[in-house]
Amino acid sequence: MKAIRVKALGGPEVLTLEDIPDPKPAPGEAVVKLEAAGLNYIDVYYRTGLYKAQLPITLGVEGGGVVTEVGPNVTEVKAGDRVAYSGVLGSYAQFAAVPAARLVKLPEGLDGKMGAAAMLQGMTAHYLSHATYPLKPGDWCLVHAAAGGVGLLLCQMAKMRGARVIGTVSTEAKAKLARAAGADEVILYTTQDFEAEVKRITGGAGVPVVYDSVGKTTFDKSLNCLAPRGVMALYGQSSGPVPSLDPAILNQKGSLFLTRPSLVHHTATRQELLQRSGDVLGWIKAGKLKLRIDLTLPLAQAADAHRQLEGRQTTGKVLLIP
Repeated sequence: MKAIRVKALGGPEVLTLEDIPDPKPAPGEAVVKLEAAGLNYIDVYYRTGLYKAQLPITLGVEGGGVVTEVGPNVTEVKAGDRVAYSGVLGSYAQFAAVPAARLVKLPEGLDGKMGAAAMLQGMTAHYLSHATYPLKPGDWCLVHAAAGGVGLLLCQMAKMRGARVIGTVSTEAKAKLARAAGADEVILYTTQDFEAEVKRITGGAGVPVVYDSVGKTTFDKSLNCLAPRGVMALYGQSSGPVPSLDPAILNQKGSLFLTRPSLVHHTATRQELLQRSGDVLGWIKAGKLKLRIDLTLPLAQAADAHRQLEGRQTTGKVLLIP
């Protein structure tokens, strides 16, 4: 089968399309014929070595498709089921062997592309808005990269919970997308000081939560945007890692809370996986949550997809098609 492999760490140029053996399911695994692989910033982290993995690897941690074969002791799915998953390396390929306990059956009417577009970013938006800081009606929240894959879904979920959303974006085109997703206020961080704007919008009070996937370039000002006892939810670092922090800063700025959550710890059990994915996929099926698939590229163009993602040229979801 064809797969995108990483043999050495580096830029997008290290991604190579290779022929490797088709996978066989081990006990507890199922083989999925992939209809699409989801592109996520975590793929960049693995490619550059920010996240560690034993090389060589097949990149990609999110996919959707149809089960073709199951190994011994599999009860969760059967051959022919249309499924999606996240959190398992190896989706930049035509087939993937996946622990069956990580697979979610897709509702009728949702194909593998929609599954691959929904799982990682949808469940990330879900845990941020429902668990990390459970938004309440009337709450203000600051969503960085509001026109990105997580950002657009997070804006929608925040509005579903009755919250008010301030989104940051880099262009007017992205601002339009964020507003369509429910953002009440949109800040163009390229021309506006987002800290000053948040203080203006909230009458100097600040926000109870900042959802920040950008990291290095936004972190310090994001802390300044928080109301006393506010929550800084740092769930990514697209601009680079945040430098070391003296915890006393959190006290000085108002007894703040800082967390660095990830999806793996919010879908650690199958029960929680099914609950989160069930909400997300159910809302998509019902039309309450809108997916934006911005770009689909052939698997062979994975390097180009990475360049566009890192160059902040994408909005919504990017899919690779085997």
